Amino acid sequence: MENDKGVLVELYVPRKCSATNRIIKATDHASVQLNVADVDENGLVIPGAFTSYALCGFLRSRGESDDSFNRLAQRDGLLKNVWSAQR
Repeated sequence: MENDKGVLVELYVPRKCSATNRIIKATDHASVQLNVADVDENGLVIPGAFTSYALCGFLRSRGESDDSFNRLAQRDGLLKNVWSAQR
């Protein structure tokens, strides 16, 4: 919830799974958040710049987290020709 000035005033804001868009509850101890560092043209890490992916425990228990991470990373331009929609 936001106040009149547009400032977020919630005490707890739940995360959402990047792949399935499910809400990740506070009791989901199988969920993970992966931060992939952004690099410059020389391959050096840019301090404070990263792309975050949150994966829920449901996705991980089904063994789909690797495939989902590859799909999301390719969508964001971090990987090339790793994931295809064909099965």
